[in-house]
Amino acid sequence: MTSTTPPEVAARVEAYIPRFKLTRLLNQDQAGRRISLLGEIDSQPAVLIAERAAFAADHDHLASFPTSLTKIKNLGANDIYSWFLANSNPDSTGQAETPPDFKLNLIYPCTEKHAKKYSAQGLRVVSETPEVYSSYIRPWIQRQREKGTLNWVFNIIEGRTEQEDVIYREHGDEGFLLLPDLNWDRKTLPGLHLLGLVERRDIWSVRDLKKSNIEWLKHMRNHFLDSTVKLYPDIDRDQLKLYVHYQPTYHHFHIHIVHVALEAGNTQATGKALGLESIISQLETMQGGPEAGMQNVSLTYHLGEASELWEKVFLPLKEGGVVDVGTF
Repeated sequence: MTSTTPPEVAARVEAYIPRFKLTRLLNQDQAGRRISLLGEIDSQPAVLIAERAAFAADHDHLASFPTSLTKIKNLGANDIYSWFLANSNPDSTGQAETPPDFKLNLIYPCTEKHAKKYSAQGLRVVSETPEVYSSYIRPWIQRQREKGTLNWVFNIIEGRTEQEDVIYREHGDEGFLLLPDLNWDRKTLPGLHLLGLVERRDIWSVRDLKKSNIEWLKHMRNHFLDSTVKLYPDIDRDQLKLYVHYQPTYHHFHIHIVHVALEAGNTQATGKALGLESIISQLETMQGGPEAGMQNVSLTYHLGEASELWEKVFLPLKEGGVVDVGTF
């Protein structure tokens, strides 16, 4: 697989992996195929996510993991995020190249929010009313956007990174683009995962969608589906599903396009994913004029107990306390 990263950038980020020093295990999923590690590279915090058949979870094995990798090949790099393929062992026969057995995502330098996101934690179901959204959640979202966490998105939209990866693009006030998601290895079709990013910056999440956006959403949906099956002719339109997250990891509106065979996991579960077709249908049947929209409905979803929204908004509300917006 050919990297689209400039050679000097690829060489720099590939050199990060062997220098990763383990601090602790953040999480190991139930199937044992993915681990999230918190550590340091040159005294700065980093999160390293790796996938394989199974992992030993004791500290000694995990501490030696980054230095045991060989043939680290960068697939892309954008802001603090970079992703790789790697081998756990060198070629044993020397006659044929051993295919990579790891897909790595590196977040460096990472924040405390990243560490919390990938840590094992309990989940809570919350109901977000329109009043809770306008009073607490939207101010919290605005604060997150002010922290510069969307730099990697703007890098793509403004043409600074990942342009060779763009599958389809339209410019303008309602422009959008389609490209591979960093969690896909870009070769396993049943694991296909693409990302649709909008150019406009006034739609932060599904909450900002209104009846006036229905035709735009349908237009994007059709082009995402058409472009995907054109590039990957072994896939049919009815083998793809489109959804959005609420709450999303980052608050710039985007749509996930995945193969129906992709293991669902928590990211496609009820309480996290909202089907695009269902959103369009809800907007179409909603009472009111063009400005009526998703800001007027209650949404139920789950949150991790270590998340800032749980700790600063929904836990105080549950306990009858006061939400301090100033701490966002």
